[in-house]
Amino acid sequence: MAGEDLVINRVHSTSTATVGRALNQVRTHQLVIDEPTHLGGPGEQITPAEAFLAGVSACGVLLVQGRARDTGVRLEHVEASIEGVRNRSDTSVFQRIEINFRLKGPSQAEATELVDHYKRR
Repeated sequence: MAGEDLVINRVHSTSTATVGRALNQVRTHQLVIDEPTHLGGPGEQITPAEAFLAGVSACGVLLVQGRARDTGVRLEHVEASIEGVRNRSDTSVFQRIEINFRLKGPSQAEATELVDHYKRR
């Protein structure tokens, strides 16, 4: 790692007066995350698992979009849908995560290369 430029992301999380709810500070943004109702939380806001999956799918969209830009591939729109499956008895482990991309603009071969670029990351 010597000599590498590092990117550091910081998030500060704190409990709130509502048991099962965390307030998260990301730069100047606040994000409320709730424990799911089946674990005793209020379940009104997004859950930690949903926040995690949103980060993964957003990463996919942005990497595909960036790759298209960098390679000159015409990309009008990209979306990703993600689904994570866990056992209710142990929600700390995902049994399966599936992500599907829909791209508008590139040929099938170009779209495959763009998504493969994400999968290699």
